[in-house]
Amino acid sequence: MNQKMLKLENVLRFHTVCRQLHSLGRRRTSAQWQCVFSSAYPAWTAQQYPQPWQTDMLFGTALSQYRLLVTKKEEKSRKSQSSSTKSKKEVEVWIGMTVEEMARVMEKDIDYIYEALMNTAINIDSLEADSHLDEVWIKEIIKKAGMKLKWSKLKQDKVRENKDAVRRPQADPALLIPRSPVVTIMGHVDHGKTTLLDKLRKTQVAAMEAGGITQHIGAFLVSLPSGEKITFLDTPGHAAFSAMRARGAQVTDIVILVVAADDGVMKQTVESIQHAKDAQVPIVLAINKCDKPEADPEKVKKELLAYDVVCEDYGGDVQAVHVSALTGDNLMALAEATITLAEILELKADPSGPVEGTVIESFTDKGRGPVTTAIIQRGTLRKGSILVAGKTWAKVRLMFDENGKTINEACPSMPVGIIGWRDLPSAGDEILEVESEARAREVVDWRKYEQEQERNEEDLKIIEEKRKEHQEAHRKAREKYGTLHWKERSFIKYQEKKEQKFLRPKEKTERDSNILPIIIKGDVDGSVEAILDIMDTYDASHECELELVHFGVGDISENDVNLADTFHGVIYGFNVNAGSVIQQAAAKKGVKIKLHKVIYRLIEDLQEELSTRLPCAVEEYTVGEASILASFSVTEGKKKIPVAGCRVQKGQLEKQKKFKLIRNGHVIWKGSLTSLKHHKDDVSVIKTGMDCGLSLDEEKLEFKVGDEIVCYEEKEVLVKTSWDPGF
Repeated sequence: MNQKMLKLENVLRFHTVCRQLHSLGRRRTSAQWQCVFSSAYPAWTAQQYPQPWQTDMLFGTALSQYRLLVTKKEEKSRKSQSSSTKSKKEVEVWIGMTVEEMARVMEKDIDYIYEALMNTAINIDSLEADSHLDEVWIKEIIKKAGMKLKWSKLKQDKVRENKDAVRRPQADPALLIPRSPVVTIMGHVDHGKTTLLDKLRKTQVAAMEAGGITQHIGAFLVSLPSGEKITFLDTPGHAAFSAMRARGAQVTDIVILVVAADDGVMKQTVESIQHAKDAQVPIVLAINKCDKPEADPEKVKKELLAYDVVCEDYGGDVQAVHVSALTGDNLMALAEATITLAEILELKADPSGPVEGTVIESFTDKGRGPVTTAIIQRGTLRKGSILVAGKTWAKVRLMFDENGKTINEACPSMPVGIIGWRDLPSAGDEILEVESEARAREVVDWRKYEQEQERNEEDLKIIEEKRKEHQEAHRKAREKYGTLHWKERSFIKYQEKKEQKFLRPKEKTERDSNILPIIIKGDVDGSVEAILDIMDTYDASHECELELVHFGVGDISENDVNLADTFHGVIYGFNVNAGSVIQQAAAKKGVKIKLHKVIYRLIEDLQEELSTRLPCAVEEYTVGEASILASFSVTEGKKKIPVAGCRVQKGQLEKQKKFKLIRNGHVIWKGSLTSLKHHKDDVSVIKTGMDCGLSLDEEKLEFKVGDEIVCYEEKEVLVKTSWDPGF
């Protein structure tokens, strides 16, 4: 462009010089003739020729205008080049990014993202700033913005150093000292485990248990007359507590398998054997209830052979002791057998260094906060120790034994109650001692970070699956609407959106009646775990959806009532209390609180509540039956009405009830009668053995001799849920 300008200016300058030379020549010629014609032709002198300076000014103006136009064109070309450069701005995006992140990388506000997604299949009203965008919508936004797309890998945080606490290496055998055995009593429900333990430690645990069934695990230290000590773990035998039995087997040295001599091997007996085998723990067989007349210990031993439990009488290595927990017979022999097996195992532990242990149970105590029952496996626990378990930590404020007596230290194999936890750890969590509170916080933060990373990975997998589903749905939608005119496509989309609008109040009530939101509160962590395990077996969602709103440990609180009121749910409490103030608040809000002491009672109550949410079934009850002996027509006005002559064979016919006509075993009509007559009289009831004439509300139906007329009534019957929890 600049070269063209230079050429044009040179041409114009050359043209100007030529004009100046031409005008100079003409001036000289005109000066010579001026004197000749000045007197004769005075008008000649007045005639003017165009002055050269006027021409130059004209060319100069034109040149300046041309320069201005050229400059503007150059500026426009520069702007277009810069805008084209901007339109090709590269935006780095990734799968699963949110609306807010999309706006940030595009350097736009969130409203721009919403505007870009208008007139698309996505529901903008449901989008929030933290809503995740699918790949299709990300591409759509970038396309509308005129930017260039660049996919990037998911942003990875900087690799954090592992700050977790771990167990110490195995101790030097020279430092180990003998320790008491940890013995777990296992067996089927109601086979006498708690009564057996009660006799050993001479307390009344079984009398305090609801229905004589252990509801949660307990750890007790029993001192024998010989001076030996045994730590017993009493696990529940109920089917619901499978996880707790498995946990008991993992921290134990010896399993005492209790089998009732009058009942034999049962389902939970087999399960207990499997737990012991999985944990590679030796078994001592205690055949209980041998004082009963129907007791048959030999039958029990033979039944156990099928499960690879071979007693010494049959050439195996399993000690079998015949006992009676009720009378106390042979209990010392059982204790001696346990001590003998412990001596063979040569159980030892290191009492020095940081503490290592396992949480057996955890619960919230009013006034003392989170409390755990633990078994110390290494080291010696003292007041003031800093412990970490799961995702919480504690500075030991108080320790107590199984009788509630305060103790100053706990050695290996000793059960101990610990107070001072910041939050409630879960049963089964590993307890490790650390050097300071700062270190404990560091460990907990690291474990929470690890859990968050795992959760993020799971979320990303779900997002990826959803993205693929949405892509497939989008592809099908494009195929569905691809051949349609835009007006037809818009109309179909409008109809679909119309169907997705909010449900009418009646429909909403019907939908809500098929959902049962529940809140579970238990006395200890293991009890809640057992109830949740049972709920996992729920398989009747097609009848009524079971929705777990909240679960926790401790007494029922005002927050639980408010939560149940919000979700129109029911609160179930297991071995917990609800104060009078809480019950009054619940009654005022119409919230049901159901408290139970036995787990299967709670589950039965839950089944009943589920059944009330199901629609009633309609059942037919026969009132009377009649056979048709003849058929004829009666003229009423211009109409001929078919009439059946009948005789009542059973029950009675009541005109106000419902009727059905049966022919060859098939129902061909259901409805009501228009008339019922005995001879010529209208009647409302015809009893057994009487003849009558009747007509139906269906005039076109023809009667045949041999047809049956059945009078019946319909009653609504409550339907029971099909869910079977397995016990």
